[in-house]
Amino acid sequence: MNWNAWIRQIHRWLSIAFTAVVAAIFISLGMGVEPAQWVYLMPLIPLALLTLSGLYMFALPHAARWRGGRRMRAQGRT
Repeated sequence: MNWNAWIRQIHRWLSIAFTAVVAAIFISLGMGVEPAQWVYLMPLIPLALLTLSGLYMFALPHAARWRGGRRMRAQGRT
């Protein structure tokens, strides 16, 4: 598996973890249990990692186009 496939797979699992944590918080609130304050900060960890991996995947096509354009000019093609 190449690097891009690893990033995509990690992004998928992080999204599952983020959704599960947020759902667990809402379920506990629905049951009338007030969780500790640090529990509300738990979704921020996967959310930050999701942001980084998402930005990487967003930039992939742009970086490939930019690198492809440079290679074509270097080989004499325009």
